[in-house]
Amino acid sequence: MSEAFEGGGRLPAAFMNPGTSSFTDFLASVNPGLLPGRRDLPQGGSASHLTPEATTIVALTFPGGVVLSGDRRATSGNVIANRDMEKLFRTDEFSAMAIAGSAGIGIELAKLFQVELEHYEKKEGQPLSLEGKANRLAAMIRGNLGLAMQGFVVVPLLVGYDEPREQGRIFSYDPVGGRYEEHRFHSIGSGSVYARGALKKLYRDDLGEEDAVVVALQALYDAADDDSATGGPDLHREIYPLVDVITDEGHRRLPTGTVADLAASIVRGRSERPDGPTAPVR
Repeated sequence: MSEAFEGGGRLPAAFMNPGTSSFTDFLASVNPGLLPGRRDLPQGGSASHLTPEATTIVALTFPGGVVLSGDRRATSGNVIANRDMEKLFRTDEFSAMAIAGSAGIGIELAKLFQVELEHYEKKEGQPLSLEGKANRLAAMIRGNLGLAMQGFVVVPLLVGYDEPREQGRIFSYDPVGGRYEEHRFHSIGSGSVYARGALKKLYRDDLGEEDAVVVALQALYDAADDDSATGGPDLHREIYPLVDVITDEGHRRLPTGTVADLAASIVRGRSERPDGPTAPVR
């Protein structure tokens, strides 16, 4: 059933009814072809030919919040497709997500998730809890299963500040929508193995905010040192990792100048100790 509107056209009933608080469900009923997982793909195409791959992301908690950081490189096979890609997205005041995998699908998923949270808050008059956000993102990833089976895999990382618990939290996902809470730190993407090794070495439960940011940047440097798909700080082009911090005051992105100073300090330190800082044995 549809309703008439000015100009003689007709609106689908979904536009006129109270409907669901999920924008994704609304879009599925009105125009499912706009959803990433419902797109028709060219025959014979593959993820490596149609969209570049986003690479390494790291996240770690500290008392009072969480840090999310990502390198800027995107690759297409053995070619650098983009040197300054943005892989971190503010999803609402107290959460952010980052993507690894098929870049085009991942960016679209992140933007759709932003609208999903805005739509819910407008319909319900209050924001989703962090648990609710994590569950809603899992459902959206499951909707991309068809594309994932064809090689267009997107693996996001969701972080946020949980106001009732007064702490930062990290959620990881698998390509079929499985949701897992990670504790203390986590990394995804092609350089994640190397980044996670650095995080294990440098992480402490009593890190301050700035120290947590430095640990994230050191982990990305280690990933870039061993993974060709991960980009390190590019001092000549002035391309640096992106860093988001979320606390009880909300989300903020660190200014480029601040990250540049920290990155330059790390690069200077690596000139003397190429393998980076060491952790105490005891």
